[in-house]
Amino acid sequence: MGYQQLPSETMNMEAISKATFGDNGDANSGSYSSWLKEHPSALGSFDRMMSTAKGSKIVVFLDYDGTLAQIVDNPDIAFMTDAMRAAVHEVACCFPTAIISGRCRDKVHEFVKLNDVYYAGSHGMDIMTPVRSLKFRDHKHQTTSIDEKGNKVFLFQPAQDFLPTVQEIFRVLGEKTKCIKGAMVENNKFCISVHSRRVPEEDVAALEKLVTSVMEAFPEFRLTGGKEVMEIRPPIAWDKGLAVEYLLDTLGFDSSSDVHPIYIGDDVTDEDAFKAIKRFGQGYPIVVSSIPKETKASYSLRDPKEVMSFLLHLAQWKRS
Repeated sequence: MGYQQLPSETMNMEAISKATFGDNGDANSGSYSSWLKEHPSALGSFDRMMSTAKGSKIVVFLDYDGTLAQIVDNPDIAFMTDAMRAAVHEVACCFPTAIISGRCRDKVHEFVKLNDVYYAGSHGMDIMTPVRSLKFRDHKHQTTSIDEKGNKVFLFQPAQDFLPTVQEIFRVLGEKTKCIKGAMVENNKFCISVHSRRVPEEDVAALEKLVTSVMEAFPEFRLTGGKEVMEIRPPIAWDKGLAVEYLLDTLGFDSSSDVHPIYIGDDVTDEDAFKAIKRFGQGYPIVVSSIPKETKASYSLRDPKEVMSFLLHLAQWKRS
């Protein structure tokens, strides 16, 4: 497991899903029912899944936006409910649990407010763990630090060398997008998100064109898309899938044959994690979606409410 520089790439937001199912995927159209045959409900399949995992160790990985919290127009107020927080806490008391988000790590911690989970921000480019990864023991981007309680922790930040450029891009985009009503540029430390959810529909194309134009000055950076957001990431081969592998290694499960990792996420960037679970050879990649979409996940949940129900079932299963 390692990382390398990548050429730039551009992907239209939700391009794969729209090309396959159209812009208006509808759970009532019949296509969703057909899609469920390929990606059955993780709630409906729960007993069968746990029967396979019985006697194995389970590690839980969770996305944040759209998975633990509803996606909202203003990403600064994407708060999770107290009920969801309690469900995540229940699971974390039973299994090693990590949250892997495109948000900066501090922001996710501020939203979740739990100290018994691991946090990986910036699409896995900013990971804090209490244990050093053996595979990255001598890696220059794995460093020691002290957390707010005075405990020694380890930080893995493989995009550290690109931080000055990321901040320069953030500054330029912040200035350039002021002319587009509703546009929001979010600083996620090692990556940048340009949100279009509050942009008038007739101005979205102009925003995308503007961002693409700005990024021409930084051709090595990766420009990809998600749900009403454009993501800008440094040119390294590191993603949520490799973050899953890194965390499994720090937990001592990287080469274990009796571990079933579970990953739950809703966005394009979570597909890398789904593929990592499949490479691992066992476990459960679960996509959160109420419409049919192209995905590498094996199972599905409709929305954060079903995610919460699944997490509570998981904790109850463990305790029983």
